[in-house]
Amino acid sequence: MDVEAVVAAVRERPDVWISAFGADELRKRAREVDSGLPLAGTAFAVKDNIDVAGLPTTAGCLDFAYRPERNAPVVQRLIDAGAIVAGKTNLDQFATGLTGARSPYGAPESVFGGGLISGGSSSGSAVAVADGTVAFSLGTDTAGSGRVPAALNGIVGIKPTRGLLSTLGVVPACRSLDCVSVFARDLPMADRVMRVARGRVREDPWSREGARPLLVEPRVGVPESLDFFSDAGQEKAFARFPGDATVDIGPLLEAGDLLYRGPWVAERLADLGEFLAAHPESVLPVTRAVLETGHGFTAADAFRAQHRLRELRAAADRMWERIDVLVLPTIGTTYTHAEIAADPIGRNLDLGRYTQFANLLDMAAVTVPNGFTADGRPASVTLFGPAFSDDTLALLARSLPVDDTMTLAVVGLHLSGEPRNHELVDRGATLVGAARTAPCYRLYHLPSGAPGLVRSDDGSAVEIELWQLPAAQVGGFLAGIAAPLSLGRIALDDGTEVTGFLCEAYAAAGATDITASGGWRNYRTEGPRS
Repeated sequence: MDVEAVVAAVRERPDVWISAFGADELRKRAREVDSGLPLAGTAFAVKDNIDVAGLPTTAGCLDFAYRPERNAPVVQRLIDAGAIVAGKTNLDQFATGLTGARSPYGAPESVFGGGLISGGSSSGSAVAVADGTVAFSLGTDTAGSGRVPAALNGIVGIKPTRGLLSTLGVVPACRSLDCVSVFARDLPMADRVMRVARGRVREDPWSREGARPLLVEPRVGVPESLDFFSDAGQEKAFARFPGDATVDIGPLLEAGDLLYRGPWVAERLADLGEFLAAHPESVLPVTRAVLETGHGFTAADAFRAQHRLRELRAAADRMWERIDVLVLPTIGTTYTHAEIAADPIGRNLDLGRYTQFANLLDMAAVTVPNGFTADGRPASVTLFGPAFSDDTLALLARSLPVDDTMTLAVVGLHLSGEPRNHELVDRGATLVGAARTAPCYRLYHLPSGAPGLVRSDDGSAVEIELWQLPAAQVGGFLAGIAAPLSLGRIALDDGTEVTGFLCEAYAAAGATDITASGGWRNYRTEGPRS
């Protein structure tokens, strides 16, 4: 565990971290860890609706905050295995939302930038893993909060069978459906964490155990039809999964609609209703609006919904007679913060389209990256199975034919032979080759010493390199890139586009225009051209 790096990352990202242990405490814990333990010295983060002794639990609401006397059992098991809690991470308030934009502590952006949302409600937990600050993290997942943020940040998300990881010491969102989830950059780490964290907790009435035979060659199903919300990039990314059979997922989607459009939203009031009534102004308007819809349901509505859910679960059981695993896109499309702000309720429902049914229908799920769309947005798939099929899902996930690399255009200091090229090489990146931009850019030597590529109507072609970077390493790599540089789409001279580093136009003021050199390497070796 690199204590200084963790402390620095926490300090620099207040939108990701709500609270954290200090450097002295982290060093002390690192010194005391038994090196023989399975997670010895591994740093992890905990979503701030899960109790960690020594830090407040806020659930994304300062007036709700309390200081727990002990760790949640799932946290304690990880500590006993040698892992070290770095701190508590941001979330959609009261774990109500899938956007990552519903917190008074800020709204984290996806590690891929471009204004893309991080996803929620476990927003901070996903970003803290994706940017390389911690090796894994805990989130929660009631409607998709352990899967949507994984999809939007290019990492692994495990939503275990309900009760497999104890929810004791977790602020309830919807108590009968809540799960503790796990984020990691790869499946081996996620598997190590799950093996330590799972298991029955006697004091937890929702805790349970169970098992199914491990299937080495499960029958894989895909849906007969899907809605990608007009997102051709996500549709193309999912098209590589033919499956062994096609199935009708209509009953699953109807079950998912019950979560926020049916009486289960009223279950959230069972635990939060008194606080909401006493402190309405302490709750964000969008969160309050969602919670208050629960007042519109009667006990008779709840029973009617239970009866319909039983029918839908029977339909799901019949599906499992034909297949063992169902593969779906984790999300049908991605959104920016601006797009979420324009329709926070409707687009939240879009994000949960292929996630919300899982806990209502008692399914396990594993989310893995599926490369990137042509315009550089992350794609992802989720494997679903019946309760206690967790091990089969994890095994199958390792063999999926996913495209797990990102093509990245670099302009200056990350070029071959340049001072920061090792940051790519050390992360397993491979050189695709040299390329040139379309003639619509200007290249600047910034006061910081770095180059900056700016789109311009009177630009020229600029020499660049294309690198293939493993998806699991993208977040950590990008964490080291500071403003005014950010990811964007770069047009190439062959008419295609790739993701690469662009510079904010404001930074060109006071910078030296070196476009005439044709590229950073020429400028460095030959000097500026007239």
